Amino acid sequence: MRIVLVGPPGAGKGTQAAYLAKNLSIPHISTGDLFRANISQGTDLGKRARSFMDAGQLVPDEVTIGMAKDRMAQPDAEKGFLLDGFPRNVGQAEALDAMLREEGLALDAVLDLEVPEDEVVKRIAGRRICRNDSAHVFHVTYNPPKSEGVCDECGGELYQRDDDSEETVRTRLEVYHTQTEPIIDHYRAQGLVVTISALGKVTEVTARAMDALKKSEG
Repeated sequence: MRIVLVGPPGAGKGTQAAYLAKNLSIPHISTGDLFRANISQGTDLGKRARSFMDAGQLVPDEVTIGMAKDRMAQPDAEKGFLLDGFPRNVGQAEALDAMLREEGLALDAVLDLEVPEDEVVKRIAGRRICRNDSAHVFHVTYNPPKSEGVCDECGGELYQRDDDSEETVRTRLEVYHTQTEPIIDHYRAQGLVVTISALGKVTEVTARAMDALKKSEG
């Protein structure tokens, strides 16, 4: 299957992408991984991306699109892929449509993970990270430490990242609504959108997504 995964920040896209890709035996292609791989390998696209990032500028769509095109052309993506973070806007979606048409291919589904805005804020703004080890992550509601502000694993101080503040989260949501959400309408016009609730346990959401994808195939 060829799938695009969309949803607001805090919807659990990365977690669900990993589970779904494994269950469907297709590669999980995330924008973050594309950038890291191209930059670390010193590709022409990676160098271009790095120059914009070092200057504090947004990487142009054409660079991101080029990276995605190269990755989708690799052998492991021949029978399908799951795109996470790409396309990020309608321009990128149109470029993806054109790329697939050139190869005589098409998307099978666009999986839209739906989460109420207040829940997104609660999920992200409630995160607390250990200063000693960023892999130690807690949540004031869903996974609280035994002692407030103290890491259960190493006793380190827990803190809230600037990116996780409520103000920042609401700004990120506004960017999502303005730039990324319109791709849902773009794909809905093609009859590709499958919307599911991303509330509940990770396994429940995965099962819901797999069931919805199977129905969309039928």
